[in-house]
Formats: sequence, C-alpha cells, structure tokens
Amino acid sequence: MKPESATRTDREAVPRPGNDLTRFLSGPEKAAIILLVLGERYGGEIWSALDEEEIRIVSRAMSRLGSVTAEAVEALVAEFLSLMSQGGAVTGDFDRTEALLNKILPRDRVSILMEDIRGPAGRNMWQKLGNVQENILANWLKGEYPQTIAIILSKIHPEHAARVLSLLPQELALEAINRMITMEPVQKAILNQIEDTLRTEFISNLHQANRRDNHELIAEIFNSFDRQTEMTFMGLLEERHREAANKIRSLMFTFEDLTKLDPASTQTLIRFSDRDQLAMALKGATPSVKKFFITQMSTRAAKNFEDQMAGLGPIRLKEVETAQTKIVMLAKELAAKGEIIIGKNRSEDELIY
Repeated sequence: MKPESATRTDREAVPRPGNDLTRFLSGPEKAAIILLVLGERYGGEIWSALDEEEIRIVSRAMSRLGSVTAEAVEALVAEFLSLMSQGGAVTGDFDRTEALLNKILPRDRVSILMEDIRGPAGRNMWQKLGNVQENILANWLKGEYPQTIAIILSKIHPEHAARVLSLLPQELALEAINRMITMEPVQKAILNQIEDTLRTEFISNLHQANRRDNHELIAEIFNSFDRQTEMTFMGLLEERHREAANKIRSLMFTFEDLTKLDPASTQTLIRFSDRDQLAMALKGATPSVKKFFITQMSTRAAKNFEDQMAGLGPIRLKEVETAQTKIVMLAKELAAKGEIIIGKNRSEDELIY
C-alpha cells in the first residue's frame, strides 16, 4: 500500500490486531475494499446504485489501495457485517443530508440536489403517491372526505386513479367522481394542506411500515452467495456478533427448506424449473430432499428424472451449489408473484378449527 502520510506509514510498519487493522481507513477506502471482495457478481448492483460522483470517489480510493493484507480484509468484512446486523443507529433528515453532501460535493451541485429534494413539493409528493399500491391508497382514502379524494385522484395518473376508485365503496367512489366532474381549480393553500397531510399521515407511516429489518436484508444477500462464501462470511460474523449470526441463519431460505413446500407449490416449482438445472441440484442433495421432489412427480416422470440424474455422471460440488441457489431464487420469484407459498414453518399457514 502506498504511504500517503506518516500515519499511513506507521500503520503499515506496525501491524495491529482486530479493529486497529481498519481504524485508519477512510470511508471510501473501506467501501472500495468491500466492493473488491464482493467482485463483479455480487457487487454489480451496488455499483449501479452509485451516482457518477460516488463512483469517482470510490474508484479513486480503489486505485490507490495497493496491497491490503488478508487480516485487514477479514477484519473489515467482519466490521461491516457486524454493523449491518446491529441495524446501525443512523438518523437521516434534510439538514444532516445537506451537511454531509457539502463535505463531499461542490456547493453549487449540493444546492441543485437539495433544491430538487426540497421541492416543488407537489411534484415529488404526487410522484411518490403514484408509486403506492392501489389497495393501500384506497384503504387510506376510505377515511377521507369525497372532495379530498377527488383532488388526490385528479393529481395522479388516470390508470392508477381508476384502479383506486374500483377498490373504494361504490357510493364513496361515485361521490368522488361527481366532485371531480364539478371541480374548479384548487387553491394553492388547500393543495399544500393536502400535501402536508399526505406527507405526515400517509407517506411517513407507509415508509415506517415498509422498513425492512437489516437481518432480513443480510439473509437475502447470504442466500445469493455460493456455499463457500456464505460459510466464510457467516463464520466471521459469528466471531463478532453470534446472536445476529443466529438470527440471520434462521431467516435464510435454503435448498433444504424447499421440502417445507406444500404439494401444489412443489409441483408448480418443478413445472417452472429448468429440468437440467433441477437434476443437477438434486444430484448433490440429501436422500430425503431427492425423495421429496421425486414423490411429487408421476411414476413415469420420476423414472425419467432419475435416469436424467444418473446420466449426469460426476459433477463438481460448486456446480451443484450454483444449481441449488438458482432453484431457491426461482422459488422466491414464484412466491413473490403469488404462484407458490414458501415459509420456514408450515404450521404458520395451518388452519385451526
């Protein structure tokens, strides 16, 4: 690593254990190391989320890193996972955002960015409202006056407004339509009041309700790793924060968890799966997992499938793990579309009579 200062030279000359290995790294340097560890496959989405200036800052730090010891990389990854799993107590507001941006961006660019965030309020608020699912918006509007509903629906996209109207009680929807027909230009003061109400009573509560647990986020990231990378990171996290590691492990959905699918969901997953990929995934699975899938097939299909697995011959463990990961990701995609139901515990979905 190139010595940039006396402090940096001292750090290289005298190795320090634990957090001391990373304490002198700047934020961009830490980000650069993490992105190098993740590589193109796992870090691609992070790079795509950065703006041009952020990419420039991190890239510059990356180009100046030089050689980083394995111990320093391990300590930084463990620090990163530990902070993420603890939910990092961070507070974000307008003033903090502006102060932070002023430290890393030119003031003229910060002014443009903050002006865009600040307003005009109507444009940003209606854009946000247009992205809210129609059933959620309709449920909230049920408690509002018809005139307020009419104003709000007149400000969003017609197709979105139509779907929201169809979900409102018929009488309320009809009254809102009548108000829209006879509506005159809305005074700015009234529009601002409605925007303030939406911002404080609806959008803010919506964000709070949709806030994801950091453990769930990390569990999804770990699910996308190959088995070796997952074991490495999980081991590092266990050393720093065993309780968080246990919680993340409990939230992870593995290939073996597919055996908790109900028969209909299992058959749907089989139908949508690439047969070669499924054969490779089951080739390296435990006997109980193989039996679970095969018993969901017809006798003829099961025989053909077993012949297909036998015909694969010896295959690498990494190929099996990759195939299993793809099947798990497919299951999650199907679940997100409502095609199947997945869960850690079948009993959660059982009916009690």
